[in-house]
Amino acid sequence: MTSNRTRISRFPHLKRDFAASLVVFLVALPLCVGVAVASGVPAELGLVTGIVGGLVTGLMRGSSLQVSGPAAGMTVLVFDAVKEFGLPALGAIVLATGLLQVAMGVLRLGRYFRAISVSVVEGMLAGIGLVLIAGQLYPALAAKAPDSGLRKIAGLPGAFLDALGTEKALASLAVCAGTIAVLLLWKRAPAKLRAVPGPLAAVGLATLAAFALSLPVTTVEVQGLLGSIQPPPLSAFGELAGVGFLGTVVAFTLIASAESLFSAAAVDRLHSGPRTEYDRELVAQGTGNTVCGLLGALPMTAVIVRSAANVQAGARTKASRVLHGVWLLLFAALLPGVLAYIPIPALAGILIYSGAKLVPVRALAVLWRENRGEALILSVTAASIVAVSMFEGVLIGLALAVVKAAWEASHVRLEVVDKGSGPVEAFLSGNATFLRLPKILDSLEPLPQDRPVRLDLSGLHHLDHACRTALENWAERHSAAGTEPVQLTVPARRSPESARAKAA
Repeated sequence: MTSNRTRISRFPHLKRDFAASLVVFLVALPLCVGVAVASGVPAELGLVTGIVGGLVTGLMRGSSLQVSGPAAGMTVLVFDAVKEFGLPALGAIVLATGLLQVAMGVLRLGRYFRAISVSVVEGMLAGIGLVLIAGQLYPALAAKAPDSGLRKIAGLPGAFLDALGTEKALASLAVCAGTIAVLLLWKRAPAKLRAVPGPLAAVGLATLAAFALSLPVTTVEVQGLLGSIQPPPLSAFGELAGVGFLGTVVAFTLIASAESLFSAAAVDRLHSGPRTEYDRELVAQGTGNTVCGLLGALPMTAVIVRSAANVQAGARTKASRVLHGVWLLLFAALLPGVLAYIPIPALAGILIYSGAKLVPVRALAVLWRENRGEALILSVTAASIVAVSMFEGVLIGLALAVVKAAWEASHVRLEVVDKGSGPVEAFLSGNATFLRLPKILDSLEPLPQDRPVRLDLSGLHHLDHACRTALENWAERHSAAGTEPVQLTVPARRSPESARAKAA
């Protein structure tokens, strides 16, 4: 009796965490397999990444309740990397990504990922979602997907027409559509049924239907857990000198880190427990990716779907995510043959559903009404990812965000008050920089020279040296016409001593 009480006092949340771990395991299982298949790698490698996310990253400090594993948001990038460099090189890419994440966390750069424009991140996810949807419609039609995002979208009408006369294609499409229908309707199912996570229910029902009806659909190929693990050969690291290889590593690092840390911020809003330590979380993600790279597995990120399921299931500590890794390991070790019964179009349905959730249609409509500049960044980033590639699309989005920030930082407003007699008063407010200098001078030049002018700059938040000098020169020229000197009120130049005193 005493030992039970001691155990309860040492682990007061064990019961809740145990129950939550089972829920997260059931959510993660079909997603791990689906992401791996869509990435063009053995299904078991998705489970390996999920196991590492639980047993390695799950034990580390950072964000206590978010769960890591293979993510749909990395699928397109991984597929392109495997196609270009080969599966053996994937481990080297993921290993380099992990080491880079650890270095950034140690250098305390994790917090700066929060400075990335939300529109760029949402545009990135939207672009991934569109490419993911287009790509997964092909296995849903028992067809081979083209290479580029644009070709995938352009080829869909033809793929649908070809599927109309093929029994295998129609069966695959029916299984995919049924999987999506279950996912959409599962929220309306009775509460007792909803105890089973929607993704697991959808894949389970699709598997039963395909088996019971003997449908001619492709199923997952099984190699065995140990057979699928392929540590990267030394020759793969020689490619690190290549520009394309390094660009892929940077893209992996940027996207995996941003997705993980934005997920952490979202998870923090779901519970009232300890807040995320962003630098430690980046180290934890990097450590997990380093291990995944050594095993030749998929890259990991924190995944909001699994993390939200963890919180909603009542998890209180990181024990739930560690246990979910234990359950994945036991499944991969004891029941790998079960994977061979899962239809590929059912996994395609899971990923199409996940991809659709990455496209923020409603949020974009609201953003367009409130801030068209941010909506434009989101749209252009997504379109660039579809049209060009992941890395270039993100760079284009970041460049647009910087241009927009520079434009807004240089925004200035000139208000002229002319009562018809007496002095003309002009008020400048905002940020006066050299970027806006031509507009400012164009507005000041027409002011009458036969009446006194008062130019008040005290409303400026920032006045750079170029603007200050140009305005002082304009005031001198305007006063030289024989009228009263322009009365110029400028923001006071603070001395270093006063600046330090105000900061203190």
